[in-house]
Amino acid sequence: MRSNDFEAAFAAFLDRHEYDEAENYLFSMVRLAFAAGWKAAGGEPFQSERIFELLPGKEDR
Repeated sequence: MRSNDFEAAFAAFLDRHEYDEAENYLFSMVRLAFAAGWKAAGGEPFQSERIFELLPGKEDR
């Protein structure tokens, strides 16, 4: 069983910017590996798509 100190330290670790950055890199590596396997298995390559578009603000008009 985990102690409250462990859980508090782990929660603090997860809240750090460094964890977010590491998680993003890990996600990118997993996605690239999946895409390579997908292509190797005969799947069609992924197409780049816009997820969102930034609209000009008042200062840019």
